[in-house]
Amino acid sequence: MSDSLINEDTLGEVLFQVQDDLRQLRCSLDKITINEGEKTLDVQALDSAIRKTECRIRKHAEDYLKRVTKQPLVLPAIEDLPKKTVKIPKWKPALEGIPNVCPKRSEFLGASPGEKHKSALTMHLLCNPAHPENRVLMQQKCGISLPDVHKRSTNTCQVQVRFICRSITRLLLFIPERTRLIGSKPRHDKHLKWETEPGSTSVRLGRECTPIWSTKTPPPSTTSKSRDHTSLMQYDLTTNNSQNLPVQDSAYISKYSFIIMKGHINPLATDFCLFKQSFCLCWSSVVDPLEALEKLLRDFAVPLARVSGERLVEFAHGWDGSWRKAPPLTSLLSVLENWEEVLGLVVRPGQRYKGEGGTEAAVTHIQSCWRRYLARTAYLRYCRRKWAAQTIAISWLMHNQPRRVRKALQARRFRQLENYRSRAQHLAANWKHIQSSKRTIIHIPSLGFSHSQRQNLRGFHILQNMQLCRLCDIRDENVEVIYVCPRHLGEDILHYYTSLLKCEGVADGTDTSTTQASSCSRRFVILTPEAVDYFPTHNMCLSTLLKYSPRTLKRIQNLIQGKQAYIVGGVAHVDDLAVADELGVPILAPEPAVAQLYSTKSGGRRIFVGAEVDVPPGQGDIYSLNQLHETLAELMAQNIDVQRWLFKMDSEHGGRGTAYCDICHLHCYNWALQEYHRYGPEIWKTEWIQEPVLLRYLDEIPEWLARYARPAKTSCYPTWAGFLKTFLRQGGVVEAYPPSDSVTCLTVDLLLEPGGDVTMLSCGDQLHGSSQLEAMGSTVPQTSVHPDTLNSICMRVGRACLQRLIVGYVSVDLATFVNPHTMEQKVWAIDLDLSYSDQLAMTQTLLMMTGGTLNCRTGCLEVPMPIREKCCERPTAAKPLVVNRYAVIGSHLFHANLSMLYHHVFLKMCKAHGIGFNKERKQGTVFSLYDSMERCNIGMMTVSEDLQGALVTFARNLSVIHQEISAPKMRGETNFKEFIKGIEDALQVTAQNKMPAVEDKTAA
Repeated sequence: MSDSLINEDTLGEVLFQVQDDLRQLRCSLDKITINEGEKTLDVQALDSAIRKTECRIRKHAEDYLKRVTKQPLVLPAIEDLPKKTVKIPKWKPALEGIPNVCPKRSEFLGASPGEKHKSALTMHLLCNPAHPENRVLMQQKCGISLPDVHKRSTNTCQVQVRFICRSITRLLLFIPERTRLIGSKPRHDKHLKWETEPGSTSVRLGRECTPIWSTKTPPPSTTSKSRDHTSLMQYDLTTNNSQNLPVQDSAYISKYSFIIMKGHINPLATDFCLFKQSFCLCWSSVVDPLEALEKLLRDFAVPLARVSGERLVEFAHGWDGSWRKAPPLTSLLSVLENWEEVLGLVVRPGQRYKGEGGTEAAVTHIQSCWRRYLARTAYLRYCRRKWAAQTIAISWLMHNQPRRVRKALQARRFRQLENYRSRAQHLAANWKHIQSSKRTIIHIPSLGFSHSQRQNLRGFHILQNMQLCRLCDIRDENVEVIYVCPRHLGEDILHYYTSLLKCEGVADGTDTSTTQASSCSRRFVILTPEAVDYFPTHNMCLSTLLKYSPRTLKRIQNLIQGKQAYIVGGVAHVDDLAVADELGVPILAPEPAVAQLYSTKSGGRRIFVGAEVDVPPGQGDIYSLNQLHETLAELMAQNIDVQRWLFKMDSEHGGRGTAYCDICHLHCYNWALQEYHRYGPEIWKTEWIQEPVLLRYLDEIPEWLARYARPAKTSCYPTWAGFLKTFLRQGGVVEAYPPSDSVTCLTVDLLLEPGGDVTMLSCGDQLHGSSQLEAMGSTVPQTSVHPDTLNSICMRVGRACLQRLIVGYVSVDLATFVNPHTMEQKVWAIDLDLSYSDQLAMTQTLLMMTGGTLNCRTGCLEVPMPIREKCCERPTAAKPLVVNRYAVIGSHLFHANLSMLYHHVFLKMCKAHGIGFNKERKQGTVFSLYDSMERCNIGMMTVSEDLQGALVTFARNLSVIHQEISAPKMRGETNFKEFIKGIEDALQVTAQNKMPAVEDKTAA
């Protein structure tokens, strides 16, 4: 093995010497004069001969090295050197200085298995530089002191381990093969072999991997022979961060360092030639990083840079050719020994423009900045214009889309209105025929109030269902009823009304009761829109809920298909037209716009004035505070005897929007009354006489109203200030309260037929509670006004409504009193409601239960009583006896404790106390049930032979129910006591009216 190694070293030295001689020969050709002594020398032929010889030598050298290393290698090309020749020392390694670390064979002979295993493990650790014990074993076995590799990041540690492996393999090149533990296998001993990782002992050159220890490097220079080849230097390859740059170590000395002056390398410098000679076999991978480093130093005008050859080679190997992808600056500077100084220059602002091409770079940078500024400015301008255009477009779309929707809605509503008018004309032309034939009435008890009013009403769905007694229209055999209910009714309520409606069959006492009862139950249908479940808390009117309930509309269409039908609504709403248009049926009601115009207090007053009926002194359409004060002052001056003035909102109902103020609190009233008596009633009508009083009133009215005006229902408007604000926003009326201590109000229900006739359907005297401005019930028929007078007033009001295209159901409120000056009875028209009233719904139940007829012209409720004779020879001669009955109606009874009882329990409780209806005597008590969930509101009607008996029965029933459902500690909120107080007042008035009648009869 030693002979082969000596031969290989000798042959390598010879080949290298031949190459060096050829290179010197080529350089000396330039010194020869071409024309010398007129003899021509063919230099080109000589140069070509030398080149051919050089090629053949390179080819033989490559073949020889390939056979030796078993891998193809390429010798470095002979470069053209300048005229200055440099003497390159020959490679004569001193093999004597390298210690023989090969263990003696005698050490392995006769070794125990444990020692063999320990030796094998030791060799394995020597070949694994990454192992922590590798450094200690190298010091003990080979005498080599490796640097201490500290723990760093994963990538850095891997690079350092790879570098140490390569350094160790280079050191092994100087160890003779006879000292290595590879080679022949002994006959009696197992051979030991150093193993290394394949990736750590080869360098990728772009073509194929060659083990580093298999290549023969050129000899070092004479200046480096004295250096310690066994010492290992620590190098750190850089990453993208400047923190990974190598740390300066005072003990570090590079063996192959060279200098770059002002970005240029002196190719003839000794240190560079030594570096190039030492790494000639991998020079192809070093050239490009070196050029990149030179360019970097030239670009930044670096005057001096010391390059570490080992770091440069490691950098080239580490990048593996990827340096073409713009290597990082810090990684490239890591190959410098004075990288800190160079980095300081590189990062200095403006340094780039001092180097090579700095002027052009500055110009380019200035142009790029200016172009960037122009482009950025143009882009920002474009963005602003684009944003402005988008904003304008979105604004236009947001404006245009609602406008298109409004136009579409207006067109649809106009089409619905046209269809309503055409169907109304058809209904008016065929009304007589429709009333005498089979027909279907679709009852929709909708309360089309404004959104603010609906939101402020408590129990709005119960208010809409208080006319459930409309089902009693089926007492006419030609009528079928479809009732649209705003709430889901429970089985108890459905069973109650089914039983109640079957009672009509026994009215005449015949044997056909079963047949008629079954037919009655089939002639009414109760439907609940599915939209009730979708909008449980929105307080929508029933027409709107039905509009958004396609399944219910479809079912109604199926029920009325091929039949004559029309709709009877409640308070008019625009959605009534949509429902009617969807069903294709007419509405027995005025147009929503007409209804909203004349259903206000001011509108009703205009109709009364047009009908030439008496109205209380007052003025409507008040919308400002000054107008209110001036109008009130004039009215008070003209009507000096009026003691109370009323303020009524236009859009409110049921006494909610009413306030009052008594004139007795006015300081100047006594003085004004003296002035009135001084001038007399006739002279007082002159305006100039009233002017001093008027001016005095104007001064005191603001303070008088602020201190003494009171809303009638403080639950709706607690203070006068809040009432006044709403009053002026909605508009309202100022009216005089009747100047009498005894005032009776009555309600008359009219049917304004499309054919032009006016029919009185119901009339009753109102019952009031603690407030005389809120009606809680009524007594039917009315007994306060002469029937002829009442009929005359109602006919005039009905015709005035028909002139204004108002048809359907109308409710008129009147007030009657005795004038204290003339002692004559006066009747004032005080209110007009263009809707189906609660009193009319209860009257339908009264007529169905009694089988009677309400004759408003005579003011009598006529009820037929069958005559049952025991021995009747001629039964056809028997005629039913007609008697008069009186009824007390209360549709707004409320008690919080009623919710604790189910309806069937409540009815059984009433039956146990004798509260019920006698079908034979046609008198007793009938209840109206509205809701299955809360069960706090009910309606009640008592029928008796006289008015006093009906009032007493009603009060007794309320007292019994209150005692049964109330405990001493749980009274609950109720209006039963107020109702009882109103009944007591009515009983006193009735007793007073009977006394003159008895005296007249006695005198007669």
